[in-house]
This record gives sequence, C-alpha cells and structure tokens, in this order.
Amino acid sequence: MAVWGTVCCTVFALVAALSSFFYLKGSDATCVVVCLTVSIVLVSLWLWRLRLRDAGTERRVCVLVLGDIGRSPRMQYHALSFSKHGYTVTFVGFIDTKPHQDILREEKITLVPIAEVKGIRVGPKILTYVTKVIVQSLQLLDVLLRMELQSHILMQNPPGLPCIAVAWLACVLRGSRFIIDWHNYGYTIMGLSHGQRHPVVRLAKWYEHFFGPLATHNLCVTNAMKTDLQKNWGIKATTLYDRPASIFRETPVKLQHELYMRLAKTYPQFQYTGSDDATVERTIFSVHDCANDTVTLRAGRPALLISSTSWTEDEDFSILLKALEDYQGFIDGGASLPSLVCVITGKGPQKEHYRKLIDSLHLEHVKICTPWLEAEDYPVLLGSADLGVCLHKSSSGLDLPMKVVDMFGCCLPVCAIHFSCLHELVKHEENGLIFRDAEELAEQLRSLLSEFTSSDARLALFRRNLRASKGQCWNDNWDQNVLPLFTTL
Repeated sequence: MAVWGTVCCTVFALVAALSSFFYLKGSDATCVVVCLTVSIVLVSLWLWRLRLRDAGTERRVCVLVLGDIGRSPRMQYHALSFSKHGYTVTFVGFIDTKPHQDILREEKITLVPIAEVKGIRVGPKILTYVTKVIVQSLQLLDVLLRMELQSHILMQNPPGLPCIAVAWLACVLRGSRFIIDWHNYGYTIMGLSHGQRHPVVRLAKWYEHFFGPLATHNLCVTNAMKTDLQKNWGIKATTLYDRPASIFRETPVKLQHELYMRLAKTYPQFQYTGSDDATVERTIFSVHDCANDTVTLRAGRPALLISSTSWTEDEDFSILLKALEDYQGFIDGGASLPSLVCVITGKGPQKEHYRKLIDSLHLEHVKICTPWLEAEDYPVLLGSADLGVCLHKSSSGLDLPMKVVDMFGCCLPVCAIHFSCLHELVKHEENGLIFRDAEELAEQLRSLLSEFTSSDARLALFRRNLRASKGQCWNDNWDQNVLPLFTTL
C-alpha cells in the first residue's frame, strides 16, 4: 500500500507540474482541466486505498507512545487489556528498554519500533528542535500510513509534539478514531527546564490546546485533570485511575532472598560481610539455611527504603539526600534507629548528576545504590521493601505518580512530597505520610523506621490499611471505563 501511495503521489506531483507549465504557457484550458482531473482521481484512489477496510479492521488498535515502551507501564497495560479482549494491537514507540515479558509473549501484540530523532547538531538550538520535529513527524506519519488499517489510535500525551497532530492527520486520512490518554501536559514539563514564558513552551501550549480537542475521545489520570480539561480546554474526558497490575504484590521471603542474592553480585549494599558458613547463604537482609531449605529475614537487618524515578526536573532528589544525611545525624546523636539501605531505581537525564552527589556523601549507616532493574525484578523489590519514597511533584499539579500506585499494589507504605491533587491517591496517616521538605521527610523516616519490624508500629498499620483497602485491579477498572469507548464509538 505504501509503495502504491508513493507512486500516486509521484504521478500527482508530475501532473501538477505539467498543469502549472501549461497554464504559464497559456495553453488550452482543456489541458489544465485534464491534468487537474487526473490529479484528483489519483488522490481519491490513494485515499480510498488508505481507508480500505477488511473483516479484521474493527478488531485492530494502534497504541502509540513517542517514548520508551519499556518505561511506559500504563500504555503496556492498555495493550495487554486490548489483547485480552481479542484485539490485535500494534504497539508503536521507542524500544530502549525491554518491555514486560507479558508484552513480549502476547501473540496479539506486535511491537513496531521507531527511532528517536536527534535533529541537526549544528547551528542554533531552535534549528535543532525544528528539524527534529519535522523528521520525527515524517517518520511517524510513514509508520502510521504503512501499517494495516486500525480502527483506533490510542496515543499517550505527553509527549504530544509532534505526536498529536501526526496521529490526528493519520486518523483523518484513514478514517480511524483518535483517542488521547492525558498523563500530564507536555508544555508544563517543558516549562520546568525552559520557563513558562519561553517561546517554545508557549508554542507547545498553543499546540496542545489546538489539537487536543480534535480527538474522538479522551482519557485522563485524575479527576482534577478531568475538571481542568473540561474547564480550560473544552475537552470532555473519562478518568481512568492508574491501578497496579497483578505482578505488584507482597513478595514471599524466599523470593526476596533470591532477588537479594542476584543484586548482591553487582551491588555491595546487598552483600553480607560477616563470617562465612558453607551451610548458610546470607545477604544483608536474609538468611537461607541450605540444610533444611528455609529462608528467614536477618535479625538486626537494615531497613529497605526504595524510590523509583525517571531522573527528570519534576523530581528533586536533593530532598531525599538531605533527609538521609539528617537520618545519619540522628544515629550519630544517639537515636536508636536501624541502618538503612536506600535503593533508587530508574533511568533518565539527571541520573549522573545525582550519582555524583551520592558519591560525595560519606554516610556510615545509610547505603545508597541506583540500579536499573529488569521489569520482572522491579515489583519483587517493591514487595520486599519496608518503605517507599516518592519525590514526583507534578509539573501541572494534575497527575499522580504511577510509582506510588505500584507501591500500594505491593502494600508498601509511602512518604510522598505534597502537591495539589496528591490526596486522590495518598491518604495522610492512613496509607502513608505527605511531606513538604527534607526536614519533614527526615522526621518521618525517624518516626516510621524506629520500630520498623514491629507489628504494632505505624508502618505495620499503614500496611494493614493498604491490604484492607485494595480496590479494583487494572483489568476491572479498564473494562469498566475504557472498553465501552471502543465498543460503542
């Protein structure tokens, strides 16, 4: 189909050129009319070909993210939900990190990789940005026009530039329905690094405001965003709260030990440095008695603190590092507190900056490591931890951190930094605590970890509340809120 379309476009261009030539030469109007007629016929045939439906069209869906599929859990869940209901899914995006194994195993899901474009590296920055947008637009449009005709294109926003316009154009040309899943606003994220008054940020805001309402339907992640889309954008959206997938659950002690052993091969923070015993396998957290094949958690083990991040401007990890320094100060001052292993997972542009800051710290009772975990290991570690910390501070104030959703799926209590709609997820003193600065976080760590292994401590209470309040899983939530959109549109 793509080859046929290229031929039509080439012939169309030649006919248009001939028409212009005849017109400029003052040739008979009949020649011009004939050329224009041929052009219109060829374009009509090309469009007809693009829109040619078959028996399977209504059961085909494109899930589109102009980002790394492996780090787009919500879009992966969308794809799996579609496949569960018998849809054939074309999943388009960057493949920098391995998606979850369920995605790779599912026969109804086909990954279509697109390359991340860098743009021209010489000249002013605006030239680099403009060339990147143009090349990315052409690449994405080519992919969307080459694939089999899809009944719907479901696109993640952000990033929306140039994705929204290209996906909308492809839907117009092919007669597909266009749905945007609003995770946040792209222009507010750009504003973190450029400032809200920067010309590129203002252009991005106009762009989202102009093209966003052109979607057939819209999803969003919070009721606060739903209200804002309706009030300020004229967009009616359906709230689809993030829910943890079934892989996020509390981890049995034996699986904890197996994960700690794997991590200990690379990260000394997990290694046990005491006396050797051939019949016993130890990590800093766990003990495996090989004689009777039993696994227990070590008496006097450190607390395991975990935070996950994309290492971007909307998360200030200097807050956590300062709180950990204060925690070390509490111990130095004589407080009865456990040692602490802090694991910060993720990839992103600011990781090296923070790794240098971490390396400059000299903390005796607090150890920090920054691994990248495979998709299968991440939920196991969450389900093994004692406390989670979230530093996500929404650029728009309207989205919720997926990392906390996953932690709650593992019944892991959380300390989260405050922003306007966080209360839709984190209930202070019920399933975790909300803090505003490093000093408040440090006090919360001291309070929660002082008796972190006790069944009567606040951490244990929060964990019991999480177990008792588990709501809908992702599948039930998706079936209730999203599936009807695709069966009735």
